Amino acid sequence: MTLQQQPPATEGAEPLVTPVPLMGCPYKSDPYPLYERMREAGPVHRVVFPSGVHAWLVTGYDAAHAALEDDRLGKNHDRGNDRWRARASIMPEPQHSRLQVHLLHQDPPEHTRMRRFVTEAFAPRRIERLLPRFRQLADALVDALPETGPADLVPAFAARFPFRVLAEVIGLPAALAHRFDRDWGKVVQPVGPTDPDRPLYEARLHGLQSYIADVVAHKREHVEDDLLSRLVAARDHGELSREKLDSMVFQLLVAGQEPVTNQITTALIALFRHPGRLDQLREDPALLPRAVEELLRYDGAFELTTWRFFAEDSDLYGTEVPAGDSVIVALCAANRDPRRFERPDELDFDRSPNPHLAFGRGIHFCPGAALARAELRIALGTLLRRLPGLHLAVPDQDIHWIPAVLGRGTDHLPVGYTRRLGA
Repeated sequence: MTLQQQPPATEGAEPLVTPVPLMGCPYKSDPYPLYERMREAGPVHRVVFPSGVHAWLVTGYDAAHAALEDDRLGKNHDRGNDRWRARASIMPEPQHSRLQVHLLHQDPPEHTRMRRFVTEAFAPRRIERLLPRFRQLADALVDALPETGPADLVPAFAARFPFRVLAEVIGLPAALAHRFDRDWGKVVQPVGPTDPDRPLYEARLHGLQSYIADVVAHKREHVEDDLLSRLVAARDHGELSREKLDSMVFQLLVAGQEPVTNQITTALIALFRHPGRLDQLREDPALLPRAVEELLRYDGAFELTTWRFFAEDSDLYGTEVPAGDSVIVALCAANRDPRRFERPDELDFDRSPNPHLAFGRGIHFCPGAALARAELRIALGTLLRRLPGLHLAVPDQDIHWIPAVLGRGTDHLPVGYTRRLGA
């Protein structure tokens, strides 16, 4: 599919500064007013990130949908030009070559071959069989909360539940899971060579790489019927290079946890801001599947996609994009497009159909979507069922949103509740 037809821009739209800066606390707290202006002005915009990286941002739903399926746009970093590489390729060597050749950065046919290794582990039928265990994990974390509030739900629940679930799904032993440092996940947040936090960034990177080596060594010595063992066996049989094995483990550990942690926080914040919807969900848990889909649409944790590149100068919805420039799809902007969704800024659990793009589209559709949906249903259902009176314990404006370029979420979510009910 290609992007050749340009929808008309809204007349009278306020002009935007070019490139549009995607940075700062007001933007991270609420990017939707800016996304609305961008959609009204057109489907493609030149933007700049805090690191100085320039990119072409796709906003409207139709343009985003088409871009995600456009086979002219590749994900391999080798396609990036020198302008992009000077600012965006900031993970130092040898780590960049060893940790950045996972599924998100591959094109067919290699992407197709590598994806086959993980699809069985995240298949919906397998996730369904594991649901009772996931509920046990959620209940155990709630059991550890104070009997009455306040509590910070990020370190106490949202940051721990997805990782415990992930460990069960991929076969990460409890002892190794206990050693994982959530701060290692911050290596995906750009920190340039001259940034004062660069030494901390590199320390996290080395720590994560050492941890991955320990995981691989353990699974080589303790072979089981699990995803990590199969990936290590594929490396030993010559089906995966060492770099691709390490990269896939890296992707599982980081991308398999942090977005779900963030989505739990964005979903809870949306419910706190809509107490009527929160009460509706508490009173009727059967609404959870539809509610989760709407919460994913309303404020998705995966705000922007990772880089895509044209191999040659190409037209992108009427905008000429040079070869090797980065193209990014604004999933959150697309999911609030009024051309596709009626009353897009309202949280509506009765919305049907709900063809949101929170998990992407096309060949790079998130392979862990079924798992993420199950985690969100269980997390929200457990918290609402066992913590009556659950509410935000700080003023809304005191929520500090993470400064991640691609994601939305918060590292702290202080809540109150009247009591903790038994499981």
